[in-house]
Amino acid sequence: MRYFWLGILVSTMMLAACGDDDSDFISRPDGKESSSSVTSSSSTTSVSTGTMTDSRDGQTYKTVKIGTQTWMAENLNFAYLQPTKTLDSSSFCYNDSSEYCTKYGRLYLWSAAMDSVGTWTTNGKGCGFGETCLPTYPVRGVCPEGWHLPTRAEFETLFTAVGGQSTAGKMLRSTSGWTNGGNGTDAFGFSALPAGLRNYDGDYDYEGYYARFWSSTENGSYSAYRMYLVCNYDGAYLYDDNKDYGFSVRCVKD
Repeated sequence: MRYFWLGILVSTMMLAACGDDDSDFISRPDGKESSSSVTSSSSTTSVSTGTMTDSRDGQTYKTVKIGTQTWMAENLNFAYLQPTKTLDSSSFCYNDSSEYCTKYGRLYLWSAAMDSVGTWTTNGKGCGFGETCLPTYPVRGVCPEGWHLPTRAEFETLFTAVGGQSTAGKMLRSTSGWTNGGNGTDAFGFSALPAGLRNYDGDYDYEGYYARFWSSTENGSYSAYRMYLVCNYDGAYLYDDNKDYGFSVRCVKD
């Protein structure tokens, strides 16, 4: 039995508030070096920026240190293509078009986000849809070396650092690309993009409306926790969702 009825109800209510238009997409930021350090005007939390390069494919990502945590400031775009029992891949470009990977990064099944086949470490090995696992934390998962897939608690720490969960959505969303004026302030440089999702049936939805990020925290055989942001809502949300959905990944530094 699937565990997404509450999520569907909440998502439907939020989507109705977002409206619909033809806002331009936001492009992935470049990977130029940065070493600036600022204090956000929205909080006393210290923020500093930089870059990192994934040695596996040479892609460079912006990073941001928010309080005590250092996050990737772009969605992961590593082409993890391990097959599953029913699919010939486990990460995807929105609408199966490479242009969306360039703009938003890839969408990963939870099994891919956790590196369930143990390509790099065994910390998340065997974790996937229909399986209950006991990961060893931190779980590197699909993240570059020295980084890991955040736990639910690490997302909660992020919310606290940016002023609390009730306003974290507005603070973390990018300043452009969100539907119907739903852009955020990006006050801390997290720059969350509305990448949408891949449904379990292979359809793609909600580009421009939602940003959803996998955590490494499981909630039973069929679901795991994910953080999500939605246009025109100030808050950020942590709910469980089906492991066979495709969501974005943001890695946090070890």
